[in-house]
Amino acid sequence: MSVIPQGSRILVTGANGFLGSHIVNQLLLSGYCVRGTVRAEPKSAWLKEYFSRAYGDGRLEIAIVPDMAAKEAFDQAVKGTSGVVHVASNLTFSEDPNNVIPETVEGTKNALTAAETEPLVKRFVFTSSAAAASWPKPNEVFDIDENTWNTGCVERAWAPPPYESARAWDVYGASKTESEQALWDFARNRSLHFTVNSVLPNAIWGPIFMPGKQNASSAGFITGIYENGLKGLEMIPPQHHCDVRDAARLHVAALIDPDVKNERIFAYGYPYNWNLVLSILRKLSPNHQFPEDMKDDSKDVSRILRRGRAEEILRKNFGCGFTTVEETVKANVAHLL
Repeated sequence: MSVIPQGSRILVTGANGFLGSHIVNQLLLSGYCVRGTVRAEPKSAWLKEYFSRAYGDGRLEIAIVPDMAAKEAFDQAVKGTSGVVHVASNLTFSEDPNNVIPETVEGTKNALTAAETEPLVKRFVFTSSAAAASWPKPNEVFDIDENTWNTGCVERAWAPPPYESARAWDVYGASKTESEQALWDFARNRSLHFTVNSVLPNAIWGPIFMPGKQNASSAGFITGIYENGLKGLEMIPPQHHCDVRDAARLHVAALIDPDVKNERIFAYGYPYNWNLVLSILRKLSPNHQFPEDMKDDSKDVSRILRRGRAEEILRKNFGCGFTTVEETVKANVAHLL
């Protein structure tokens, strides 16, 4: 049984993004209607066209929320919805924490406050990130569980100026860490009429819906290797991948599964490094020229203690576990093969 009946309307913030659009797709596949927020009308044109063609008119409607940090930003958009999936985030990768973190935290609080105003809301799902738990530590065995927080990136993000480009990743990680902590503080300190869950995806790859944006988000890492080699990726350490479709399914499960309550769901698929990705790409496209393997063959050997719980949730609700690295890479570059 589902907490939220099919046919109900779900609010998805940041619906036009890489992950947001996949969450919309999985909700529509599961029999729900969606109200998706975007910052400006032009950003929604492809979204409406794509999903109208796939599911017919009326299943997806668009709400314009130009500034998620503005007071009462989501109060109108949430009306009449039975669940909220808050995906929207500041992804500018600015090195200045003042340009990223306050907006992201306030956007999360505004989405939660809006959910409080709508009595129909039964679930609230927050898109966090693996960055809220830890940065990768190649070749180091360490544990990640529901009590693990990336406090180091918060300290580095808010360190005094100068704000240099190398700080951008810590600023992003801090925005996710502080936003998710604000989520759980909100849930602990209020008598909510809805249940809260969070999903923490690691590097998200897979097919991109948005036309002409095949390098969008982290999926661009894989198409980038195919088209330009490893340029710019050498500094990104080995970690875990997560197929975007699995990440989206976990959001839907967190929204509707009665047994998933007040959980941090760790969307970590399988460990990878760039040499593994290169080997997969060579098999998929043997006549294409790829760069040689990296000399540094470091691996992610962290222990994700709650990964099994995420796989259990996937199998229960969708009949499958995590998608393999091979399958995800193939889907990511299918348009190039």
